[in-house]
Amino acid sequence: MANNGIGDRVVDNGFESLHEHADGEHELEQNDKKLKEEEVSVERVFQHKVVPSWRNQLTLRAFAVSLALSILFSFIVMKLNLTTGIIPSLNVSAGLLGFFFLKTWTKFLEKSGMLRQPFTRQENTVIQTCVVASSGIAFSGGFGSYLFGMSKRVADQTSESSDFKNPKLGWMIAFLFVVSFLGLFSVVPLRKIMIIDFKLTYPSGTATAHLINSFHTPQGAKLAKKQVKVLGKFFSFSFLWGFFQWFYTATDQCGFQAFPSLGLKAYHNKFYFDFSATYIGVGMICPYIINISVLLGGILSWGLMWPLIENKEGDWYPKDLGDGSLHGIQGYRVFISIGMILGDGLYNFFKVIIHTFFGLYTHVRDKRRENVLPVDDQDSSLSLKLSYDDQRRIELFLKDQIPTWFAIGGYVAIAAISVSTLPHIFPQLKWYYILVIYLTAPTLAFCNAYGCGLTDWSLASTYGNIAIFTIGAWAGSSHGGVLAGLAACGVMMNIVSTASDLSQDFKTGYLTLASPRSMFVSQIIGTTMGCVVSPCVFWIFYNAFPDLGTVTSEYPAPYALVFRNIAILGVEGFKTLPKNCLLLCYVLFGSAILINLIKDLLGKRGRFIPVPMAMAIPFYIGPYFAIDMCVGSLILFVWEKINKAKADAFGPAVASGLICGDGIWTLPASILALAGIKPPICMKFLSRATNERVDAFLGS
Repeated sequence: MANNGIGDRVVDNGFESLHEHADGEHELEQNDKKLKEEEVSVERVFQHKVVPSWRNQLTLRAFAVSLALSILFSFIVMKLNLTTGIIPSLNVSAGLLGFFFLKTWTKFLEKSGMLRQPFTRQENTVIQTCVVASSGIAFSGGFGSYLFGMSKRVADQTSESSDFKNPKLGWMIAFLFVVSFLGLFSVVPLRKIMIIDFKLTYPSGTATAHLINSFHTPQGAKLAKKQVKVLGKFFSFSFLWGFFQWFYTATDQCGFQAFPSLGLKAYHNKFYFDFSATYIGVGMICPYIINISVLLGGILSWGLMWPLIENKEGDWYPKDLGDGSLHGIQGYRVFISIGMILGDGLYNFFKVIIHTFFGLYTHVRDKRRENVLPVDDQDSSLSLKLSYDDQRRIELFLKDQIPTWFAIGGYVAIAAISVSTLPHIFPQLKWYYILVIYLTAPTLAFCNAYGCGLTDWSLASTYGNIAIFTIGAWAGSSHGGVLAGLAACGVMMNIVSTASDLSQDFKTGYLTLASPRSMFVSQIIGTTMGCVVSPCVFWIFYNAFPDLGTVTSEYPAPYALVFRNIAILGVEGFKTLPKNCLLLCYVLFGSAILINLIKDLLGKRGRFIPVPMAMAIPFYIGPYFAIDMCVGSLILFVWEKINKAKADAFGPAVASGLICGDGIWTLPASILALAGIKPPICMKFLSRATNERVDAFLGS
């Protein structure tokens, strides 16, 4: 409208030739703009392809592939959950493998003349959504945190061991079915506000959508085929490497994971390369700063702090308590890491909340300014602003509405069922505690979904920790406050986690023209799969590895102990801490806040500042996995220097193959353990002096 207005004023002044020249320039500008838009437009590439109805996007073949991939990814997430708790985004792997399996399926049917419905990017989006929703339950289900933290195995390592609830397949599945769907219904009425009105970016959802869109172009399909081949090669290598390593692990502290690659003294302080294909792959996916942060945290704790505190044995804490007692060195390891985790979590919580409210204020203010304009001008200016892609996407995103009454009714119905059934699973969790959570949860779910859209950071664990403190303190130690707090954490985490996940998927669906209804239904089906698959996978681990959750185990489940001790702190206060531990907790808590503040104040240069949450992870379990992750980073860094284009194209596929192969090896390894079949060889490394004593003993 501005150009037309200027043209009119020029004509009125008599400069007709200038007006014609301006018109010509304006037409050229419009043509250039149109050509540029066509060059970058995604939807013009697909404009001749019919978008299937939302029902046709939901196919049996898509859910069959989703189920197979859900089992695979649940094993991967469970292994990561029970080892270090670092879980990278697996959306790329899910999208890539979903594309490969269904493309192979449809090509076979096409050759045999039996193909009725072609494979579309919308169907690919449904698979990715379903798989991520299902494997996401392996994280939000708390198998490596609050849920396993209720068990006697973890309780025996704490000061409060009388209050426990051992895992059973029946109640775990029932619990997940009751709490895992509420977050989906809470965010559905806000989908238009989040995606269209506020135009939130949701970086992970956007990246996944671009990936799926590229797969379904001719060039993208060729690249995807090559990526799958690379993934398959490294999957096979990783699986076979896991199988080879198994032969040397007859007992604990045996095998390649006990290789003192940096020396025996370093090995004693958990500094060694353990030949884990999983964490090399994780290191290739995670940003460099995360890997460096984990290594720095390991050096700070196991290289400096713990050796210094061990010198205070007999002064700060009693001698001969054993490595597992929380009244000894283990107490410092656990509680100081908790201090750092809480400092980082609370800083990011308030940061995202401030971002959320500031963003809401900005959107409301801009909306009011827009409403001042005349209606005709507003409509025409909006049509000029919207590209072809946006018009097409908005049209289809608003086409298949999910009624608000359905979302609200579903939330109320599930909440009512939950309030009446959860106290039967956890008698310590009273019905009025649950009611309070469900009254506040929609607001917190919105905050998490909105914050995730701005920052790509889901704070589900932080919201869960808030629930632990509030409900645990409310219940008190005499009324099972520890279990009540952990159960409340599970309820809250599932709601806010699934809310942000669904919002990410709505963004992916918006950019691939997948219907919101198909996204919602696939999320429901994926969550249903996860509520059954994830507990079964955890049950295999729980029964196959009797030392699961202990410090010396291959699967120490570090966050289970952390979450339980957070619950104990919330109920009992700080009286259980060893001498000077509280002071060190305060120092690390404040340091985490200060580091984050400096990181944000430095802006772009802040990317070189370490991340406190990542630094806190090795405080308890050691930095051995950080060595693996840094090796993965180094491989990717060198590869990028040699050939950046190839590294960008195939790096995620190599990483996914390493993670998937090693992750799926845990299934046969668990089956062998359940069958009582033990590896035939123990490979151990001894110092020269110890070896001489062993030789002398055996010789005698």
